[in-house]
Amino acid sequence: MNKKKLFYWSLYDFANSIIFINFLLYFSQWMVVNGGLSDFWYNAIFAITSILLFLSAPTLAAFTDKHGGRKYLLNFATIGTFLGYGLATVFAYLGAQNIFIITLCFLIGQYFYQLSFVFYNTLIEDVADIEHRARASGIGQFSNSLGQVIGLVIAIPLSASRLQPLFPSLAIFILLALPMMIFFKDSKPKERKININTLKDGGKEYFKKIVAFFSVSIAVPMLVSFFFFNDALITISNNYPIYMERVFAVADMTKNILLMGILLMSAIGGLVSGRIADKIGELKTLKYILVGWIILIPLIASSKGLVSLSIYSILVGSLIGSVWTVTRAYLSKLLRKEDLGYGFSFYTLFERFATLLGPLAWGGIIAGLGIQHTSYRIAMVSMTLFVIIGLVILIKWKRAPIN
Repeated sequence: MNKKKLFYWSLYDFANSIIFINFLLYFSQWMVVNGGLSDFWYNAIFAITSILLFLSAPTLAAFTDKHGGRKYLLNFATIGTFLGYGLATVFAYLGAQNIFIITLCFLIGQYFYQLSFVFYNTLIEDVADIEHRARASGIGQFSNSLGQVIGLVIAIPLSASRLQPLFPSLAIFILLALPMMIFFKDSKPKERKININTLKDGGKEYFKKIVAFFSVSIAVPMLVSFFFFNDALITISNNYPIYMERVFAVADMTKNILLMGILLMSAIGGLVSGRIADKIGELKTLKYILVGWIILIPLIASSKGLVSLSIYSILVGSLIGSVWTVTRAYLSKLLRKEDLGYGFSFYTLFERFATLLGPLAWGGIIAGLGIQHTSYRIAMVSMTLFVIIGLVILIKWKRAPIN
C-alpha cells in the first residue's frame, strides 16, 4: 500500500463524512419537522438525485477511463458539494418560507456529494495493490465512520438549533478535503479537455459499452445484488433520525449519542471486516453480513423502547461499515483494469439509484398510512425484503469470467 496516498484518500472520506452526518441528522429534521417538507418529498430528493446520476455519472466515468482526470472531477464534485449544501444552509437561516429553494440547493449538494464517490472509489487503484484493497477499503471506511463521530461531537455544543452545526461542518469539510484535492497524484491525469463534444462522444460510447458490460462482466451479479440490499441501508440511514423522532420522540442530544455509538461500531466493523475478507474472501464475508441485516432490521422495527432500539441499532452499526468495506474491495477485484472507473460508476449509481425505489417505498407507506408509529415501523421492516432479494441474487446468479 502507498501510505501517503492512503492517508490523503482516508482523510477525504473522514472530511466528507462530517457534513454527511450533520446534514443527515440535523438538516433532514429541519426540512421535515421545521420546514414543513413532507416525508414523500424529502425522500423524492434522493430519487431525483439518482436519476441525475444515471444521466451523467457513467458518461463522466467513461471519460476518465479513456482520458484520465479522476481527481480533477473529484475536485469539481467536492466544490459543488460545498456550494450546494452551503447555499441550502444560507437560505434555511433566512426562513422556512424558502423551503423550495432550500430543497433545490440541498438536491444539488446531494448530487455532487454522490458524484464525488464515482471518482473517489476508483482511486483505490492508486492506494493499494489488489491483494491489500480490502484492508485499504476497511481503513477508508474506518475514517468515514470516525469522521461521522467527530462531526457529531463537534455538533454537541451547537445542537440547541438544528441549523447551528451546519456551517462549522462545511468549513471543516473543505479544509480537510484540501490535502486530497491538492497533493494526491492521480496515476491517470486528465489528457483532454472536457467539453460538450467530448461528453457527446462519451455518451455514444457509453450506450454501446453499457450493453457489452452488462452482457459479459462478471461484476454484474454483484452490482445487481448491491442495488437491492444497499437500498435498505441507504433508505434506513436517510430516514433514521426522522424515525427516532416520530416513533420514540427522542431528543436531538440523545439521537446524537446513539448515532455516535452506531458509528463507532461501524468504524470497528469496517476494520475487522476488511481483515476477515482478506482471509476468507469478500463474497463469503458479504453473505454473512446480509444475513445479519435480515435478522436485525425486523428487531429494530419491533423495538418497544429506546433501550432495545439502541442495542439493535448499535449491532447494525458494525454491519454498516462492513458492507461498504467488503463490496468496494470485492468489486475492485471483479472489474477489469480498463473498466475500473466505468464499473465503479455503476457501483455509485446502484448505491444511490437504489434510493429511487427505497425512499419511494418508505415515503409511499407513510403517505398511505399516515404519520403514526405503526406506519414508520412497517416502513422499516419493509426494507428487509430488499436485503433478502439481494442475498438471493448473490447466491443464485453466477457468471463465469471470459478469457
